[in-house]
Amino acid sequence: MESVQGKNIVLGISGGIAAYKSIEVLRRLVDAGAHVAPIMTADAHRFVGPVTISALASEPLHTSLWDDTSPIPHTRLGQNADVIVVAPATARVIAAFAMGLSDDLLVATLIATRAPVVLCPAMHTEMWEHPSVVDNIALLRSRGVIIVEPQSGRLAGGDIGTGRLADPETILQAIDQVLSNNKDLAGQHVVITAGGTREPIDAVRVIANRSSGKQGYAIAEDAHSRGAHVTLISTVDIPVSSGISVVNVETAQQMQDAIAHVANSADVVIMAAAVADFRPVLSVEGKIKKDQGIPAITLEPTPDILAHLGSTKPAHQVLVGFAAETANLVDNARGKLERKNLDLIVANDVSAPGVGFTHDTNAVTILSASGEMKSVALANKRTIATAVLDSVVKVQSARRLPS
Repeated sequence: MESVQGKNIVLGISGGIAAYKSIEVLRRLVDAGAHVAPIMTADAHRFVGPVTISALASEPLHTSLWDDTSPIPHTRLGQNADVIVVAPATARVIAAFAMGLSDDLLVATLIATRAPVVLCPAMHTEMWEHPSVVDNIALLRSRGVIIVEPQSGRLAGGDIGTGRLADPETILQAIDQVLSNNKDLAGQHVVITAGGTREPIDAVRVIANRSSGKQGYAIAEDAHSRGAHVTLISTVDIPVSSGISVVNVETAQQMQDAIAHVANSADVVIMAAAVADFRPVLSVEGKIKKDQGIPAITLEPTPDILAHLGSTKPAHQVLVGFAAETANLVDNARGKLERKNLDLIVANDVSAPGVGFTHDTNAVTILSASGEMKSVALANKRTIATAVLDSVVKVQSARRLPS
């Protein structure tokens, strides 16, 4: 967190049960040397105590446009900020910010700044998935607002779903990324695949896998923040930051066709997608009915996209593959690395708790063609993404060294 030292950070806290997590974010920022100016909405006072926030922050808590020591607190806070972070960001604050409805100090400050804004939404799943919230998030993304996606897990009502405030480490990493201004991939074209392919059996059934696409999307976001021109070829529909080009596909053949258009121009290709190994030889146009009996499905191999990329990749390109394993992780990954002429392979044991498919977390071992090996313990997928791209940059740097 060296990037936050000496920086002015406005931390907005809105009225949600997750507000208690903002205390840890605040403490970590101050400990790292940031000057943190806190703003709490009126409803946030119902969840965390203002005395606690003031005691931990770098200056007294700000709560109102009208009783602050400054006659124009929103302007002062907005102009002085190097970044504004809202954690948690409720549906109301998100909507008000999107509309420009400056009816409290926090939203007024968001509108009165030219600094980067990091929003960390937290709400129940039904609210997070409501069309109004989805549209407001998409609008704010298009304006350059950084959204730290909520995580899946147990919510305040005891149910399970997406909507939990991202953990403090993820929020701090997003702040660090904004302030570090790391553009080590500036000007480069990075192609990333994400999600699991779906091979049709009939009009309604497919052969698929458990990949959610979250890891590929995390890599795309990190590459974009590091200055790359990102093409994301995906089988899933997850919102992305403005500036990331998304190509939607479904089958392995469609993915191969999409990659063929961009691979030769790419500086980096990262095959994070889980591509099906087999597909039905024949796909029925309509729906197979139960009374027709159990169908005999003959399978054939799908295109080996990664092997083709390895055999045709330009000399300057860094090619990264993924290996989801359940046993002999390193040996299996190293074999794949060598067979497919990869520069790096990212291996994970998807049988381990919290690792791989559908999870918000992952744990990986990154192997390079030069023989290096790096293990990353269980962490959020943005942390894994950063480790993968750090390894890519390391390969590129080694190539530039005089022989």
